[in-house]
Amino acid sequence: MAGKASKPSVNIAKASAGDAGAGPVLLSGGNPQIAKGYGDAPVQAYIAAMPGWKSEVGRRLDALVTSTVPNVYKAVKWNSPLYGIEGDGWFLGVHCFAKYIKLAFFRGASLSPIPPGASKTPQTRYVHIHEGDELDEAQLADWVKQASQLPGERM
Repeated sequence: MAGKASKPSVNIAKASAGDAGAGPVLLSGGNPQIAKGYGDAPVQAYIAAMPGWKSEVGRRLDALVTSTVPNVYKAVKWNSPLYGIEGDGWFLGVHCFAKYIKLAFFRGASLSPIPPGASKTPQTRYVHIHEGDELDEAQLADWVKQASQLPGERM
């Protein structure tokens, strides 16, 4: 089959292109593929790789979390930034999809008011941010503050 690459070859080529300075590979739905890591640097790499309008929203969200919870602990695991309290688990996760950014409050059912998006897990609640949405930063900061004071999710 001349001219056709098998799927593994195509995947290797995509990974190599990401390694060659073209930037991180975007997984299905536009989520950046960032190596697992702890601290601010991998989170900033993820935010920089978020496609289009999502990168600016990612910067705003990161600044909001950092100013609301000055001792916040950050990591990227499973190609998603996580925010938590060191030694106490994670309270917030971020993930890019094709048309929105998903914020996952892991103990969201305990927040007041409860974030709008339901989950398969009873305690988790989601907030979806679409292009052009006005961010209610006061509400998000309130949820972040509340979530940071609850026991975190161990992952």
